[in-house]
Amino acid sequence: MYGIEMDYYNKGVNYIACVDEVGRGCLFGDVVSCAVVMPRDSGIEKVMDSKKLSAKRREELSDLILSEAIAVGIGRVDSKLIDEINIKQATILSMKKALSVLSTRNGDLLLPELILVDAEKFEFENVPVISIIKGDEKSYGIAAASIVAKVHRDSLCQDWDEYYPEYKIGKNKGYGTKEHVEAIKLNGPSEMHRKSFLTKIGGRI
Repeated sequence: MYGIEMDYYNKGVNYIACVDEVGRGCLFGDVVSCAVVMPRDSGIEKVMDSKKLSAKRREELSDLILSEAIAVGIGRVDSKLIDEINIKQATILSMKKALSVLSTRNGDLLLPELILVDAEKFEFENVPVISIIKGDEKSYGIAAASIVAKVHRDSLCQDWDEYYPEYKIGKNKGYGTKEHVEAIKLNGPSEMHRKSFLTKIGGRI
């Protein structure tokens, strides 16, 4: 393994959960977080270059990460709750949800000894939580979590696209592209749009 977590492994920490989210800036749908515990000897190539990867390569890497991971958890918060508590709190909640279901292949819950998280700060089960700015560039595990979260949310977007084809969510992944904004102005928002994100768009909102 490479990345900042090696410092903690060398200090005797065994189980490090790394957490990242995807979908924070979207106009539509859930914010999704992944928590993952990778083996100390894991070293999947290209994991720390996730933003430069094609969708196909991300899917391949996600499969490799999931096949190696000691434990994985996925947390989601929907658009309605995002509007109620704001995106920052919703992001933190999705991260805590991911950690709360962090499970091994046997389905056993795993409580890590340390948590590394991309940017956010929160408390969880008396486990030390370390916030790392640009964590997906500095931590192998956070980069792995970001890939799994992205692939998971992209899959959800394909499902949502079947229910809301007019917004082309499968293509724009819920982000505020020009085409997506125009579709919102034309059709009005769906029940899965984040109404608190749409105040500056205008049109039939």
